[in-house]
Amino acid sequence: MSYLFTSESVSEGHPDKVSDAISDGVLDAIFKQDPEARVACETFVTTGLVVVGGEVSTTAYIDVETVVRDTIRKIGYTKAEYKFDSESCGVLNALHSQSPDIAMGVDTGGAGDQGIMFGYACDQTPELMPMPIVYAHKLVKKLADIRKKKNSPMPYLRPDSKSQVTVEYDENHKPVRVDAVVVSTQHDAKVKQSKIKKDIIEQVVKKVIPSKYIDANTKYFVNPTGRFEIGGPHGDSGLTGRKIIVDTYGGWAPHGGGAFSGKDPSKVDRSATYAARHIAKNVVAAKLASECLVQVAYAIGVAEPVSIFIDTKGSGVISDEEISNMIKKEVDLTPAGIIKRLNLKQPIYQLTSSYGHFGRKEKSFSWEQLDLVPTFKKYISK
Repeated sequence: MSYLFTSESVSEGHPDKVSDAISDGVLDAIFKQDPEARVACETFVTTGLVVVGGEVSTTAYIDVETVVRDTIRKIGYTKAEYKFDSESCGVLNALHSQSPDIAMGVDTGGAGDQGIMFGYACDQTPELMPMPIVYAHKLVKKLADIRKKKNSPMPYLRPDSKSQVTVEYDENHKPVRVDAVVVSTQHDAKVKQSKIKKDIIEQVVKKVIPSKYIDANTKYFVNPTGRFEIGGPHGDSGLTGRKIIVDTYGGWAPHGGGAFSGKDPSKVDRSATYAARHIAKNVVAAKLASECLVQVAYAIGVAEPVSIFIDTKGSGVISDEEISNMIKKEVDLTPAGIIKRLNLKQPIYQLTSSYGHFGRKEKSFSWEQLDLVPTFKKYISK
């Protein structure tokens, strides 16, 4: 029996993503000077205002206001008519020192917090990701690319946008077609809705989603309310860490309790989630399974995970228990081991703040590399 599954994404101009980008921008600025820093940075944005707060332990000095304004400018909020722009918004800095209670456990190599983290991969797409979230990300990324072109074919676009893709799956859980596409994009006042819809379908949707997945019954919803002039932090307040399903697998796979942006890799919310994706992707790429869910759990101040769980949904060529044992033997899942293996003490994080943390080709996304495949393949014949 066939079924439908939907995932959404939001652009870098969405208020929550503006907050994520600022938090990760602060982290990157600190890491450029002090790779051993501990950072937990949160950002709140609203009309004409940015508030940056959190806990930091570092020898670095950074100009938080400059980081904030540069980030907002890069995203595209540069006009006063947006009621939130890089030159005129207020910036409040409420960063303070990290609790010594946390440092006691982290300084000895333990996890920066307790919690559960998930990683996932499947063979639905070349990215080894679920199809709905892949295309949802690509739609809003395409909108941003078009908006930033010098001679943009859609000069009326503004930074805030959202997408949603519904994919139909057959009884074997294989994607067969795209059933519906929803795109909402902020726009200038004078452009007509009919032009926006035509341009979105022709310049964005049909350029992103392969024609083999689109048919006469595919439904398009473009700015369904009929108007999206007011957007960004003026239209809705934004907060770091509020788009965790967008950041991961679009709801296809579970998510742990923690967000990513603004956190240095001593926080296993971030580093262990990256490690779990790295493992799951390599399991699928090594043909040990067609899909793989990895869960790891940690106790604050304790280095080794308290549990490792594997679920290949019955697709494994060896048992889930054997895959779990393989991971315990071959992969160091202590925070220090993850950080070293994935080279995470670098200023690479602002790039992750929009369009998903997984399924990307950027060189700095070390958790997407397939370096464990040769090791994992050895277990097929065992």
